[in-house]
Amino acid sequence: MDIKIKVWLLDIQQAIDEIFLFIGEERNFITYQEDLKTKKAVERNLEIIGEAVNRIVKHAPWLEIKNAKNIIGTRNRIIHSYDNISDEVIWTIVCRELPELQREVEQLLGNQ
Repeated sequence: MDIKIKVWLLDIQQAIDEIFLFIGEERNFITYQEDLKTKKAVERNLEIIGEAVNRIVKHAPWLEIKNAKNIIGTRNRIIHSYDNISDEVIWTIVCRELPELQREVEQLLGNQ
């Protein structure tokens, strides 16, 4: 595997790990919603994930990442339309989509 791709996959993995660390094992939406620092940290890590996926797609279009367009789109919305992103949308992404992306990245890193 190209070293750049590996680094970007590791960046994604680290960002996901940090998000899960920040929100805690209990994954309580109200606690998340009331904690400005956690919300900003989660959003920043989602930006990192989106940027890393974007770089992978451009550098290695043959490497398939499920939902890559949606991941990149989320990054763009957080950065450019920050006032149109709700806590509920971010929470849904974190709870429903990130575990799947985490498994996918682990598999890609394991197949190097």
